Amino acid sequence: MASSLQYFLFSSLLLFFISPISFAQQSFRPQALVLPVAKDASTLQYLTTINQRTPLVPVSLVVDLGGQFLWVDCEQNYVSSTYRPARCNSAVCSLARANGCGDCFSGPRPGCNNNTCGVSPDNSVTRSATGGEVAQDVVSVQSTNGFNPGRNVTVSNFIFSCAPTSLLKGLASGAKGMAGLGRTRIAFPSQFASAFSFNRKFAICLASSPTSKGVIFFGNSPYVFLPGIDVSQSLAFTPLFINPVSTASAFTQGEPSAEYFIGVRSIKVVEQVVPLNTTLLSIDSQGVGGTKISTVNPYTVLENSIFKAVTEAFVNESASRNITRVAGVAPFDVCFDSANILSTRLGPSVPTIHLIMQNGNVQWSIFGANSMVSVSNDVWCLGFVNGGSNPRTSIVIGGHQLENNLLQFDLATSRLGFTSTLLGRQTTCANFNFTSSP
Repeated sequence: MASSLQYFLFSSLLLFFISPISFAQQSFRPQALVLPVAKDASTLQYLTTINQRTPLVPVSLVVDLGGQFLWVDCEQNYVSSTYRPARCNSAVCSLARANGCGDCFSGPRPGCNNNTCGVSPDNSVTRSATGGEVAQDVVSVQSTNGFNPGRNVTVSNFIFSCAPTSLLKGLASGAKGMAGLGRTRIAFPSQFASAFSFNRKFAICLASSPTSKGVIFFGNSPYVFLPGIDVSQSLAFTPLFINPVSTASAFTQGEPSAEYFIGVRSIKVVEQVVPLNTTLLSIDSQGVGGTKISTVNPYTVLENSIFKAVTEAFVNESASRNITRVAGVAPFDVCFDSANILSTRLGPSVPTIHLIMQNGNVQWSIFGANSMVSVSNDVWCLGFVNGGSNPRTSIVIGGHQLENNLLQFDLATSRLGFTSTLLGRQTTCANFNFTSSP
């Protein structure tokens, strides 16, 4: 009996010391977590804030839906008594799929320690990457019941990567790194799921105005927006696909992409199917083609032939409604005089674009609020841009098309749930009740 007890205690202690992710509030298990998301008016990037380090400080991060992990600038003002570099050949290095180990010869500090492993933090806005030390530190975020924010909870050993200050170039003012939500074991969804025994599921709902807050949920639904609308009850579903070839700026051979790809089968403008080279809609053996969802692209990007076919159909349908085309306004090629464009609850009254999903019975409808961009009092432009003839990905659904649409990413079942616009349900992504607690 004594030996059994000793074995149990030893096993428990061993588990405690080797567990790479743990949380502080053992007595409170949140059902979900919530982060606010704000749109930066200058860059059109989406920013969230977490509390990190000891003592805790707020850290502003650009949201990268397909990002591999959290990376932050450790060169400037990173002060924490709980910072721990990941030692070579440790469980943390294995989880991070570290690409090597090494030493740092300028003196120990966050981001520069001997006998540590490294990864390649990626600025997906500028498409640049560098080397960065893998480390762990405290991260604190708010819990939620889906209706309101709740008490803060803490992950004591959240895995992330340090990066040099130079990697911040191109990010919104005040940003100290990027929050990766992609399909890796150390991205936000997987680490939070591991720490709090969640399902590996998260949802993102981006607000359209820089003066409003959108929201990211980690864990289970409901997702309730004022005036009491649970949008988790009205999701349509389509499979998520894994691109077998990484789409990051730097990667090792054989590494799959961390980004989220869906199967767009065809595109309609109103009820007319747009003639497309459908081979572009599939991902080939080199990882080229297909459709992905991105929060770092402000607008949807279409391969050249797809762009021309969709815009031609849109222009023709608009002309039949006496909507007059005018000169393009960069970065948009297709713009219209606003004189004959009526305003509706779903935005400007223009032809609806439908993305027909994998099984043919599910469609993502893009109404005027998500298809059009107001560039002046007199001009609306179609918020799609030409991606050229040989892009890596044929269709990149960008931020403007995601706003006021709730998207749920279920990593366990590999499927996307989406609402199309919430405007038709008389709510928006800015209507999560951040102002009160349960």
